Amino acid sequence: MGSDGAAIRPGLRAAAFFDLDRTLIRGSANYPLAIAAFRSGHVPWRDLVRDTINAVSFHRKGSTDAGSAALRERILGAVAGTRQSDVIHLADEIVPGVVRRLIPQSAALLAEAKAAAMDRIVVSASPIELVGRIASALGLEGAVATRSELDDDGRYTGRLMGEFCYRDGKVIEIEKLAAERGYDLAASAAYSDSISDLPMLERVGTAIAVNPDHELRELARERGWRVVEVGRKRR
Repeated sequence: MGSDGAAIRPGLRAAAFFDLDRTLIRGSANYPLAIAAFRSGHVPWRDLVRDTINAVSFHRKGSTDAGSAALRERILGAVAGTRQSDVIHLADEIVPGVVRRLIPQSAALLAEAKAAAMDRIVVSASPIELVGRIASALGLEGAVATRSELDDDGRYTGRLMGEFCYRDGKVIEIEKLAAERGYDLAASAAYSDSISDLPMLERVGTAIAVNPDHELRELARERGWRVVEVGRKRR
């Protein structure tokens, strides 16, 4: 049941939608991908330095709208002309290390959702080539993430295919998945650390704040949402 007590309608299923960075794993999944891309010659040194600075900022403060939009545009430009198979190869290299950063309390939340017979879906602005493999490595039921357009030769065009999976874009993409799989969103749950995921948290029946930023913590307190701590509170 959702927080409003709504039961799953006959023939429909419930899902648990998990944000990735700082909700399921510590830090960002994109930073290891940037390092792997640099080592393979896909990313120049100046971009790696910029990604390092962004990763430190993200670890301390979380995501911002401006930072996420800038990252989207830079990634789309950087991968234009690159074969998707090359990015998949890089993702396969780093996924084991990313999965080892699974937060113990979040692992317990995944187990809790599984026990409730809910499909567990990772929802992230990161590339689907990476997020899908993380979800598979964790034994989850699916992933919703940013997809880039491919040309006939399997190379990235530098344009998005579908929504940028951030803020309202996450809602659009999980609604698509719900329609495909028959999820009852009113009976589903969403987990996040950031106020930027408020649209997703409000779209489902049950919202859970995981080690939330200040704004989300205050909102969760006002609305009576469950708050899960994962160590020291964020400033």
